[in-house]
Amino acid sequence: MRFFIDALYNALSLVLGFDPEVYLVVWTSLKVSGIATFLASFVGIPLGTLLALKQFRGKQAVLLILNTLMALPTVVVGLFFYALLTRQGPLGDLGLLFTPEGIALGLFVLALPIVVNLTLAAVQGMDPRVFVTCKLLGATPAQQAWMIMREARFAVMAAVVMAFGRVISEVGIAMMLGGNIKGFTRTMTTAIALETSKGEFELGLALGILLMAVAFVVNALLFFIQRSRG
Repeated sequence: MRFFIDALYNALSLVLGFDPEVYLVVWTSLKVSGIATFLASFVGIPLGTLLALKQFRGKQAVLLILNTLMALPTVVVGLFFYALLTRQGPLGDLGLLFTPEGIALGLFVLALPIVVNLTLAAVQGMDPRVFVTCKLLGATPAQQAWMIMREARFAVMAAVVMAFGRVISEVGIAMMLGGNIKGFTRTMTTAIALETSKGEFELGLALGILLMAVAFVVNALLFFIQRSRG
């Protein structure tokens, strides 16, 4: 018990003392997760809306694939992109392996199905009268999409927040594509795993506290978005 209390005290000292090493790791995590979530939102929101509104051959197969990707193991994503980005791989010339950009690319693929599926569900769950009103008013496809997004904005925002919460806590992709390089690609999750294995329990615990703080903020945002929707 004494060990845990001392470790917790030292961890809080690192957090409250704004230790540069600790907060550089936090910044790296927030940066790669933010980039991945932004790209997933930029691609996934229009794609989810399109899938909800359009009927086409093979749509059920596409939806099945998207649902499968929701449960895709992160180490599989890491392995796939490692094979693509390694020097011998087809994208090796880009030099993205063991870089923050490489991590963000893998996290983007992890976040994209979440944003697409939840946006699709949000649009499909809307009041059918919204679509009828759009058509009766003679709205163009772009205007219809804008009106639909306005109506579904809270659910879409929740999708984005959930995607960010998913990628910020990811470890497999960050480890395989980032290499856990100190001061460059080390994220909160990979640093916790490394420092704990080295016996640096205080640093790992400090990062764990900050990761829980980020998770709390993400869930608080989701809670307020859902309350606003209600």
